[in-house]
Amino acid sequence: MARAGRRRFGFGRSVGVRFAAVYALVFGLSSAGLATFLWWDTVGLLQRQVESAINVDARSLAARFQAGGLPLLIATINRRIALNVDDSAIYLVVDPSYQPVAGNLRGWPKVVARLGVWYQVPVKRAQIVSLAEMRGYQLPLGFRLLIGRDVEARARLRALVAGGLLWAVLVMVVLGIAGALAIRGLLQRALANVSRTANAIAGGDLSHRVALSGRGDEFDLLAETINDMLDRMSRLMDGVRQVSNAIAHDLRTPITRARARLEDALSHAEGDAALRAAIERATEDLDAINAIFQALLRISEIEAGARRAAFAAVELRPLLADLHELFTAAAEERGLALDLLQEDPAEAPTLLGDRELLQQALANLLDNALKFSPPGGRITLSVRRQGTMVEITVADQGPGIPPAERFRATERFYRAESARHTPGSGLGLSLVQAVAQLHGGSLRLEDNEPGLAATLALPAREPRPAPPAPLPAALPASAA
Repeated sequence: MARAGRRRFGFGRSVGVRFAAVYALVFGLSSAGLATFLWWDTVGLLQRQVESAINVDARSLAARFQAGGLPLLIATINRRIALNVDDSAIYLVVDPSYQPVAGNLRGWPKVVARLGVWYQVPVKRAQIVSLAEMRGYQLPLGFRLLIGRDVEARARLRALVAGGLLWAVLVMVVLGIAGALAIRGLLQRALANVSRTANAIAGGDLSHRVALSGRGDEFDLLAETINDMLDRMSRLMDGVRQVSNAIAHDLRTPITRARARLEDALSHAEGDAALRAAIERATEDLDAINAIFQALLRISEIEAGARRAAFAAVELRPLLADLHELFTAAAEERGLALDLLQEDPAEAPTLLGDRELLQQALANLLDNALKFSPPGGRITLSVRRQGTMVEITVADQGPGIPPAERFRATERFYRAESARHTPGSGLGLSLVQAVAQLHGGSLRLEDNEPGLAATLALPAREPRPAPPAPLPAALPASAA
């Protein structure tokens, strides 16, 4: 297990590397999306404005040609060229044989082979070569019209924007890689902290805990959860050791006594009657040992929740009445009084649970009260509703349990100093605690002044509302 905990993963299988890769991918996609949007919102907008202006110009000139023919079209083009201060507009009208008729170009560009298609063509005007965006249009009588705009300045702007976006993307890639590496380092440090603790625990050091950073983030929450789990494991391990020691201590005496009786009978028995008596006494000791193991197995079964599937509605009134009737005779034999008190016997609360386990838990509490109550004492079995909980209390007038020892009273095999000389195995309250936890409740041990008050608090089962009465099939006929 320790070797498996110290195993090192390859670079590609590292969780930190995978998180870093995902972060870098998301960051890169975000950067690409931002660059695309900026390109579309700047260069794309300028491109769309140029194309829109050329299309509007083309529709206007086509309308002039239809209104006044070729002379009006030529006059309109010449006027627009004269009014074009920045010399960015390009016009050309050719006849069916591509001979120039009007415009500021010497001839039809060879690359503009198709009409209605956008072209970016280098043109030379006034000994200056520039880039133009142009499109050809068909006019009536075989004439063709070419309209364009000088986009050299826009091309330089586009190159400038493209360069800026490229550098921005490179910077964002570098930042993404740096952020990914930072995330990888953070995860590795956090997981290394957990890994060190796991390796220490696997090595047998149950006192090691995950260190908290003090930031109160998710890693601290994970560390607290792991530490709580380790604390519970440590308590369970201590409980296992205590139970093992208690079993070894408590079972050694009856086993030794049974063996001694059998050896004595084997060596000194003078007849069948003496041998039978020795065997019977040894059998009683072995039955007591078997009862202890049966109680331990039952507590383990309850703590595992194996009986939860058998839960059903349990009426407390008949259950408490049966227990009161059963223990009244035993109480009278010891000179004790057993009272049953209910706030409202007509409306006894209902529980959802295992009737047999609840009866055994209450029987254990009553049996303890009988064992520790002095002659002439009074034992009270009471039940009351406290909010959403039902509290069943068994109160006696015995020596009780000192407050300093109550938190250990439910430990297996634990017996207080006042109970050393009374019969029992120290498992009664452990079983009651297990039954309470199985039903989602708790066991409280309080001072009864004098004596002990053991309260079993369990969730009440809310009564279901009665279904509405069915409507009659037909209304009765009214009396005449």
